[in-house]
Amino acid sequence: MTLEAISSFEATDQLGTLYLVPTPIGNLADITFRAVETLKTVDLIAAEDTRNTQKLLNHFEIKTPQISFHEHNTQERIPLLLKKLVAGQKIAQVSDAGMPSISDPGHELVQACIQQKIPVIALPGANAGLTALIASGLPPQPFLFFGFLSRQKKQRRQQLAFLAQQQVTMVLYEAPHHLSQTLKDLLAVLGPKEKIVLGRELTKKFEEYLRGNLTEALAWSQTENVRGEFCLLLEGNIAVPKAEQLSGEQIEAKVKELLADGHLKPNVAIKQVAKENNLKRQVVYNAFHHLGE
Repeated sequence: MTLEAISSFEATDQLGTLYLVPTPIGNLADITFRAVETLKTVDLIAAEDTRNTQKLLNHFEIKTPQISFHEHNTQERIPLLLKKLVAGQKIAQVSDAGMPSISDPGHELVQACIQQKIPVIALPGANAGLTALIASGLPPQPFLFFGFLSRQKKQRRQQLAFLAQQQVTMVLYEAPHHLSQTLKDLLAVLGPKEKIVLGRELTKKFEEYLRGNLTEALAWSQTENVRGEFCLLLEGNIAVPKAEQLSGEQIEAKVKELLADGHLKPNVAIKQVAKENNLKRQVVYNAFHHLGE
């Protein structure tokens, strides 16, 4: 396999360029000089919501025409945008707020451009997840950005089970009308003492950080008039030990503890200990039966 390089800074007379331009997540002053200049000089702006983006363009006196590009017309728009890019046009893609592709449209267009060898340039800028992460007080690295949980029950259960096994700081997004239910679901899998930071209305006039545990956060969400978009920062399930943190004696003790009341068979207890401690079943089996010693 040969690595393929497409330089974003090589001038070409044949192809245009796709620019991924972050927009402010609340405070208009957070836009960069480079972002404004790019939006002014491209031929077209592909916007998630043209009405919302027009307010931004008006504020900075940007006259560039727009075309809608959102989750419901992605497949329809990509061929049209590719045609314009292949013809040499420069296109900026923006979402309503923050980074394109991060819980917003953009990823499929980037993939399509890469396949067509069209240069893609991403501009740095505002991002709600990173903004909240560095102010949360939770360990900033490593971290897992997850975004929004699925609304489909089966997929949501699978996602929650995945999050329950994470031992790093987790970053989620949530809308105000779904906050309480999401906190309830997280509490069920992460436990009542799990540390959480709620970042609300980031960079806006009423920006607020609420710190506590999941029990306190759920109680707050059920008694307050919840408003604004939320960024949820979770400590990670530090109660789930890593495999290398448990000795053979500790693993054996956990199995014996489950067997003490006489209700479980050894194989069932071994399977349960393996699942609860994120261990391979064979590792627990060997430790309990003193194999390999």
